[in-house]
Amino acid sequence: MPKFYITTPIYYPSGDPHIGHCYTTVACDSIARYKRMQGFDVMFLTGTDEHGQKIEEKAKDKGVTPKEYVDEIVATFKKLWSYMNISYDRYIRTTDDYHVESVQKIFKELYDKGYIYKGEYKGKYCTPCESFWTESQLDEKGCCPECHRPVTEATEEAYFFKMSPFADRIEKLLTETDYLRPKTRATELVNNFIKPGLEDLCVSRTSFTWGIPVTFDPKHVVYVWVDALSNYCTALGYKNSAFEGDFEKYWPADVHMVAKDIMRFHAIIWPAMLMALDLPLPKHLAVHGWITFQNNKGEAQKMSKSLGNVVDPFMLGERYGVDAIRYHILREMALGADSGFSNEIMINRINSDLANGLGNLVSRTVAMADKYFGGTLPAERQADELDEQLKSVLTGIREKVDTCIDETRLKNALEEIFVAVDRANKYIDETEPWKLGKNEADKPRLAAVLYNLLESIRIISTLLMPFMPTTMPKVWEQIGADENICSYENADKFGILPENVTVHKGEILFPRIDMAKEIAELNAIIEKNMAEAKAKLSAEEAAGAFTPAELAEQITIDDFAKADLRVALVKSCEKVKKSKKLLCLQLDDGFGGRQVVSGIAQWYTPEDLIGKKVIIVANLAPAKLCGVESQGMILAADTPDGGASVVFPDQSLPCGSKIR
Repeated sequence: MPKFYITTPIYYPSGDPHIGHCYTTVACDSIARYKRMQGFDVMFLTGTDEHGQKIEEKAKDKGVTPKEYVDEIVATFKKLWSYMNISYDRYIRTTDDYHVESVQKIFKELYDKGYIYKGEYKGKYCTPCESFWTESQLDEKGCCPECHRPVTEATEEAYFFKMSPFADRIEKLLTETDYLRPKTRATELVNNFIKPGLEDLCVSRTSFTWGIPVTFDPKHVVYVWVDALSNYCTALGYKNSAFEGDFEKYWPADVHMVAKDIMRFHAIIWPAMLMALDLPLPKHLAVHGWITFQNNKGEAQKMSKSLGNVVDPFMLGERYGVDAIRYHILREMALGADSGFSNEIMINRINSDLANGLGNLVSRTVAMADKYFGGTLPAERQADELDEQLKSVLTGIREKVDTCIDETRLKNALEEIFVAVDRANKYIDETEPWKLGKNEADKPRLAAVLYNLLESIRIISTLLMPFMPTTMPKVWEQIGADENICSYENADKFGILPENVTVHKGEILFPRIDMAKEIAELNAIIEKNMAEAKAKLSAEEAAGAFTPAELAEQITIDDFAKADLRVALVKSCEKVKKSKKLLCLQLDDGFGGRQVVSGIAQWYTPEDLIGKKVIIVANLAPAKLCGVESQGMILAADTPDGGASVVFPDQSLPCGSKIR
């Protein structure tokens, strides 16, 4: 039996999961189910990354141990995966004893081979961001380029992993193979991280204790990426006895699927670690975008509890059904791109594809079989050329879906299946069975039409089963089929259902949603959430949870007038090659254009900003950040979580408008 190993990243338990967490796991679940349907022996892994300074601090704030803190959140994640019908085969926690054992052995082996050495982190340290910076990376005021707070001189003893020995091999992996999907991401990684020279990676810390101790130097704990990335091997029993034989059976992984924010670690650091350990590399790394929340103005926002725009998957599932939510998030996101989430987009998709398309096809076909033949089709049939056209489309769908699944293009796989849905609905319009049912002489033709429709539904529902595993068995029951008939082997064949198949009318699979009414109710929920988030934020500020930066010394109106604030349009944007934190923006400022460098890469991607208008300090003296000249500064506000939020003006304001 062929083997197939697929993984999600292990999730960082920083709070309650939301719809944004669901895409990777639902996508991997759908691929795993499809591969099982094809006859593969599948291992589907997910889990949680539970170590680190932030977890240690959050647990302390709550008055619990770090383990107690993560236990509670892990329980919520597992509840969500159960609710979303996720069929994972193994769930790993980085606090599991077998994982701890393996990570310590991996760290020691890399050290013994000379790939890990002891050194020092030395430089400018920003406490809120937990980040070291070089002098050239600081902003124009000598502050942290991320949060723009003051930095201090700091040194911390640490172990480092040598990255440079693997640079050439990794560049070839990204540019000459199909390891990375989509391949367009390779240029970004090579230009930003490999060409400038791979920097050695910090792999231990001494400033906190919640982590896996280094066996030969216990004051150090293994830092995140050696700990977290190793899970893909340790969960198979690599360097532990928990799952003997699984590593040899399933490794290398067929697919790692991750979101774009951790692409670099999986595309560069993880292959380097495996090369150092002399282990085979995974076959594919599939990188997807983010689900962004579309506000009432059509603007994309990251989902944030502080904004109150977090979308609760439990609530959505209760209103529309889990399978509708699974379908929606998979159907909307093309591999490598972001996907905008809004109530309107979701309801339109459910109504058009599921209610009007698939649901209508099933209900009309079953209803007509029940009405004209009492539910059981007669054996006497009359064929027509239209039948062969339908059969040709339906029997050709499986091969196309196979290709999409193998290439991790789930949106395209669903599009191919719904080509068949549309063709079957068109076949109803072409054959007009309601007219055939009026004359007894036309009953043989009507029986053929309805049988062909039932067979079409059988093929469609078989291929949809991995994506919507709760609903498809209900479809099978209505069309007189079961899981034995609706098998992968039969999904490219016509004529599998018994000639005298009996249908069973059932519930409406996807009730049509009243758009206006539903939007009003959902908007009320969102407004309530935002009001609660605002009230909570105010309470936290009052309690001192968020302490605004101290006011600067007083200035006069003349002093303020020296700062020339202007509206500018972001025409293009890209990451600064030598920095993880900086973005370089090309702006239309109304005066011929300018370039500004801003330390907001942690909170914004180039795609988030291109086409938006921002406010800049237009008369700031030019400065170089990481060797790139910046001709101004973008206005951003501190957020309670230590982040930064760009101040966006009214987007209708002309470029060059003066702010006063």
